[in-house]
Amino acid sequence: MNTSAEAYFSEGCGRCQLGGTPQCKVHSWTEELSLLRKLILDSGLNEEAKWGVPTYTFQKKNVLILAAFKEYCSISFFKGALLSDEHKILVKPGENTQAGRLIKFTDVKKIKELKAVIKAYIFEAIEIEKEGLVVEFKKNPEPIPEELKTKLENDPVFKSAFEALTPGRQRGYILYFSAPKQSITRESRIEKFAPKILEGIGLNDR
Repeated sequence: MNTSAEAYFSEGCGRCQLGGTPQCKVHSWTEELSLLRKLILDSGLNEEAKWGVPTYTFQKKNVLILAAFKEYCSISFFKGALLSDEHKILVKPGENTQAGRLIKFTDVKKIKELKAVIKAYIFEAIEIEKEGLVVEFKKNPEPIPEELKTKLENDPVFKSAFEALTPGRQRGYILYFSAPKQSITRESRIEKFAPKILEGIGLNDR
């Protein structure tokens, strides 16, 4: 996993075997990522690498992530649910996502057209942190094991991938991860299946 934000833009996150190769997803969105990165840095946020991806913070608080995916690149706001979203461009990573919201991009032209809007959203996200606002979470109907909660809290990339799964796939993983009596076994299962979750694959999918 890359620990340098600069390295991400040339080598990727390092979370899969395509990292550092021409097939890495970052190379599909080079110009788009460059434009978005400049917009974000112009807002005054600090750039660092967390979870292998460029993460932007305000006074050490996570505000947003810039990342490349197979079909798009995106800005992902940690507390996007609190943004006013006047232009209706935010989307949920998954049906059950409560806090995070994405703006997806597939071409340079769109980024240039939305330049002022993107900046406004970033500044609003900064104001949310300044005011100390928090997202009130609804309880998940399926109890989540503590080991999975820890993984979700400490790895936003994994969290976005998990929340993007269908409710049925999420439930399947939760039940499977919850089954072992020993914590170390639950942790082992989570780490073993993390790559499948990051690829959007269900527990029993091939």
